[in-house]
Amino acid sequence: MKSKGSLTIGQVAKQAGVGVETIRFYERERIIAEPPRRESGYREYDPEIVKRLHFIKRAQELGFSLKEIVQLLALRVDPRTSCAGVKKRAEAKLEEIERKIQDLKRMQKILKEVTAACVASKPITDCPILHCFDV
Repeated sequence: MKSKGSLTIGQVAKQAGVGVETIRFYERERIIAEPPRRESGYREYDPEIVKRLHFIKRAQELGFSLKEIVQLLALRVDPRTSCAGVKKRAEAKLEEIERKIQDLKRMQKILKEVTAACVASKPITDCPILHCFDV
């Protein structure tokens, strides 16, 4: 029999906005704990898992890897941790994102230049776009 307040995996997935397979993957990878099972064998989720899944999703949207998210979740429950530890990780992620943005801008500039130099009517052997890959 279903305990009061418990959720099925489908209900959790719907409320958290993730797929059932995502939840199973997180359980296999020990990102979330596998819940107890009912006598019928169905998983019985505490409603708090939805909050944890929202946390994971939001952290992923901000560029954190699952490994980094596991570390953040561990910091969250460690009473010895202060905001300084979390801030340090967020600043490191911000620096990584800024490096990626610079790399993307460099790539954009080069592609704009070679695309502008391309005369579509020229033979493929004279294509500046393909030649830029040879360098």
